[in-house]
Amino acid sequence: MLKKVLIANRGEIAMRIQRACSDLGIDSVAVYSDADRLQPHVRRATEAYHIGPAPVNESYLRGDKLIETALACGADSIHPGYGFLAENADFAQAVMDAGLVWIGPPPDAIRKMGDKTIARETVAAAGVPLVPGSPKGLSDDELVAIAPKIGFPLLVKAAAGGGGKGMRAVQSPEEMVAAVRTARSEAKAAFGDDRVYLEKMLVGARHIEVQVLADSFGNTIHLGERECSIQRRHQKLIEESPSPAVSPAMRAAMGAVAVAAAKAVNYQSAGTVEFLVDKDGNFYFLEMNTRLQVEHPITEMVTGVDIAKEMLRIAGGRKLSYTQDDIHINGWAMECRILAEDPFNNFMPSIGRITGLSLPTGIGVRVDGGVYFNMDVTPYYDSLLAKLITHGESRAEAILRMRRALDEFRLSGVKTTIPFHIKMMNHARFQAGQLDTQFLDNHFDINASVSEDFKEIAAIAATLVAHRRNKEAILLHQGGPSPWRLYGRREALDRRLR
Repeated sequence: MLKKVLIANRGEIAMRIQRACSDLGIDSVAVYSDADRLQPHVRRATEAYHIGPAPVNESYLRGDKLIETALACGADSIHPGYGFLAENADFAQAVMDAGLVWIGPPPDAIRKMGDKTIARETVAAAGVPLVPGSPKGLSDDELVAIAPKIGFPLLVKAAAGGGGKGMRAVQSPEEMVAAVRTARSEAKAAFGDDRVYLEKMLVGARHIEVQVLADSFGNTIHLGERECSIQRRHQKLIEESPSPAVSPAMRAAMGAVAVAAAKAVNYQSAGTVEFLVDKDGNFYFLEMNTRLQVEHPITEMVTGVDIAKEMLRIAGGRKLSYTQDDIHINGWAMECRILAEDPFNNFMPSIGRITGLSLPTGIGVRVDGGVYFNMDVTPYYDSLLAKLITHGESRAEAILRMRRALDEFRLSGVKTTIPFHIKMMNHARFQAGQLDTQFLDNHFDINASVSEDFKEIAAIAATLVAHRRNKEAILLHQGGPSPWRLYGRREALDRRLR
């Protein structure tokens, strides 16, 4: 088993891995840049070492410095967390070549799944259904010529990318040339690789992913699905598990396909297979994320499986702690990403000092974060401050508990997405589970002013739809005044106090 792990990351994910290490009796080593000297992940680690200036290319992306630090402090392994070098196959190989244990999938699996066109070819050979698209290596003229055969609308996507970078939506043939040129330019800047391919855009589709775990003994299981359709510019904002659109039979089918995709590349460790699901319930492979996902806590909440701890055990040469028969979905979990962004100003990043902080607590509430009072929010890193997770016996209870937890979450000094999440929890379509990847574009406006009468009608409609679809509902008329009405009163009171 591992004895000392260097965590090549920062903030909330570094702290999450520290907790998993502590639960297994493993020492954790933190690394930090100039900007992160006072971060909680530095103070809570067994040891901590400075690795450079604030810019990521001089600190957290310095693979050589990270390996050098691990060797110097006597660590036997490196966990990359997510982001930064987590899906860098060359770094993973360099860690292993240095005699350290890489806590993640094999470099070959990272390479195959990191290249979107190779990933499509690999999983297709294993019988995994694909979204219609183009082969790899086509020139601009060839892409323009094949586009009508795939059909519009479609997406131009970076072969080596992810996170919405190097991606352009195309509605007609006239837009193709400019879209391909722009996507190539973005892909080159973001990933050093300008290859792109085409993929059919499924209008009204859901983004649903399946968590998998695999050990080195040939055991691979799935932990059910996560609904990730609430996105902005292809970046997830709210996730939940299970999905309101997935039946037990569909869960089993998607899980089997995800396991097949993982086995196709001899996968080990934790990973996520992402799908698009159309209006008719057909699902198609989108990509595989060869790392721990930001939204992994909701799967932990409904399955009871500590995914971070399983990653450590697998890397240490242990078998999975569970078989597929051990995995059951219990209740419902939801996650809101609390970002340092202003939702009333096109989600512009917000920097400054946190001058007030009070975190929510109570049954079924979990906060994963590295935020603290008087912390400086800098422009150097991702805007994620914390992840707020709630769990309930039903989706209705998870939403109600999330709304309560968001009300309790007080953070001042910088703008955050908390007001956005509150409005989402009160949105009739969201409450009814009527989600797709275009939800924010087509059904949501944070600046919209809604009358009290419409709020009451929407609440009643959401209750009836949810009851008909899921045999459960958020009974807004029970237990006191309607939350819609309470929200309006609270807004009016806030305006008076200003």
